[in-house]
Amino acid sequence: MTGYRIGVDVGGTFTDCVVMRPDGSLLLEKAPTTPGDQSDGVVNALTQAAAAEGLSLDGLLGQTDTIVHGTTTGDNTMIQMTGAPTGLIVTRGFRDEIEFRRCYKEDIWDPSLPAPYPIARRRVRLEVDERMTAEGEIETPLDEEGVRKAAARLRAFGVTSIAISFLHSYLNHTHELRAREIVLDEYPDVEMLSLSHEVLPKPPEFERTSTTLVNAYVGPPIARYLGRLTARLAEAGYGHELLVATSSGGVATADAAARRAVATIGSGPTGGVTASAKVAGTAGLGDVVSVDMGGTSYDVCLIRDGRPEIKMDWNWFHRYCIGIPMIDIPSVGAGGGSIIWEEGGVLHVGPQSAQSQPGPVCYGRGGTEPTVTDADLVLARLEPEGFANGRMTLDVEGARAALAKVGERVGMSVEDVAAAAVKIVDANMTDAVRRVLSLAGADPRKLNLVAFGGMGGVHANMQARALGMHRVVVPAAAAGFSALGLLSANHVVDDSRGYISPIAEVDLRHLGALASELEANARAELKVANVPDDRIHLEWSLLLVYPGQTFDVSIPVEHPADVDAAVNEFHRRNAEARLIEARAQDPILRGVRLVAVGEVSQPTDLVLERATSVEPRRKRRMWIGDGWHDDVPVYDMADVRPGISINGPAAIAGPFTTVIIGSGERAEATPEGDVLIDL
Repeated sequence: MTGYRIGVDVGGTFTDCVVMRPDGSLLLEKAPTTPGDQSDGVVNALTQAAAAEGLSLDGLLGQTDTIVHGTTTGDNTMIQMTGAPTGLIVTRGFRDEIEFRRCYKEDIWDPSLPAPYPIARRRVRLEVDERMTAEGEIETPLDEEGVRKAAARLRAFGVTSIAISFLHSYLNHTHELRAREIVLDEYPDVEMLSLSHEVLPKPPEFERTSTTLVNAYVGPPIARYLGRLTARLAEAGYGHELLVATSSGGVATADAAARRAVATIGSGPTGGVTASAKVAGTAGLGDVVSVDMGGTSYDVCLIRDGRPEIKMDWNWFHRYCIGIPMIDIPSVGAGGGSIIWEEGGVLHVGPQSAQSQPGPVCYGRGGTEPTVTDADLVLARLEPEGFANGRMTLDVEGARAALAKVGERVGMSVEDVAAAAVKIVDANMTDAVRRVLSLAGADPRKLNLVAFGGMGGVHANMQARALGMHRVVVPAAAAGFSALGLLSANHVVDDSRGYISPIAEVDLRHLGALASELEANARAELKVANVPDDRIHLEWSLLLVYPGQTFDVSIPVEHPADVDAAVNEFHRRNAEARLIEARAQDPILRGVRLVAVGEVSQPTDLVLERATSVEPRRKRRMWIGDGWHDDVPVYDMADVRPGISINGPAAIAGPFTTVIIGSGERAEATPEGDVLIDL
């Protein structure tokens, strides 16, 4: 490693920046997230990191080899529905498919649940005559004049981004390619054209159309944002490719992310999950649940055998189906910024958040509604002085006054409101973990917890106890763990090609041609990212289903031609999952998938010197789980070294977070400096 490597993660409240020095040591800095333009918060965080390193911004970036960025621009675009004015051109007869969906309603018990906000209203969803058969043969030629008229109409309606999704185009995309030429001829200044065979070249039809439409909707805002950030970094002296986190846990170049913008949705938490898998392996914890409690959300992920689960098809984000591979990271509205409120004499916490503007009351930025952070401060679980690496002093009296107003409405003291709010948010987060594990058939008593985010170490132990877990790890860089994880994320090109055939009729030459096309495209994309050939690892899968099934099962194979091995494994997995033997049924091949991994240099693990004792920097009265405790020792995170054991109740305070240790619990540092708590 010759220069700096930087990971930047944009959260709902703070933008985290982790700088890895050439010797492998880390520097963590934060700046408030700037919702109006996230690039401002990114540059602010980089500027603070440069100052902490004793450099100017251009001095730091001029010595930086890599910047990896996790952005929530796509998620925010979908949450706020502020994407580009989007139109859709489809095969005649499929105009309303995006509204019919699969007759799927997110809450089947709520008859009043309204339809989702339409990305493309019906007047800008247009049909043209064309049709491909399920074998990829032209049944109805493309009506080129119809495409031209559709483009003119969309332009007249003010559409700036267009999705094109034709039936079975994943098998034969000549019509989609010709339609693009016609649209560009008629509407040359259209901001984005999103073709379904480029976004998701595989069936089923609805998932492909939905994914393509979302790509067209979020693509322009993401492309504008990444273009703006890339230019600002270049002006400040950064001379390399900006890399962007993807929803499958890898990274891609900014240009690739802009073209396939849908792959950045849900990518924000993936860095922390990647790093959690590594920490769990280093600590010998086996299978774990990673939880990320930041300022706005609480993200949960089950990690088995060192890998998180990746969902292939049925991913619903912001009420739209996205059919690309995504790490399964369910999220709930619970974090340090979750607002404490009262209704009908009942206390509630979240899901609304104070976010970064104005933020919790104790931040002194104009916030008036009390939050979980305010409650933790009143309960003395946070240090009021020296917060945010010494740049902030938290307003305890302001937090008390805001909580007192809620307390008056529910007839409780300030301390009781704060304690009740902490219990409520802990219960909400514990339930979120239970839902994830129950759907996965996992027993929490056989798992351990990796807790990170700015508030993860403050609340993790109560959740772990309620779930019956025995150990908790709070990483040393917990407050910027997602940003740190981005530095260890490999380049990933995850692509597939559709090929529908009964298994006995598979044409191996055609299958080989599809595989060769996938490999050539993946190597070309990784070459742009400066990944040498000897660092590229190819992982092949065949996509199989039983007749009548809708969703593909991805079966790993050594080589795409290993059809028999894939069929045997497909039968075995089905029998294991459903306890039903179905080998008499021949599966259907639905396609071939390639995950091309470009390995990056991994961060150097620093091993800390051992110590024999540590003294607390102060003692104070603190509320921890089972009530108030007097003279609770508070240790400095930098002083906690391997060989030291700390018995609870106690707290370990760092520059951006705190780790709470309850009564009867014992904490010690791992050789890498992470805090391992035995419950």
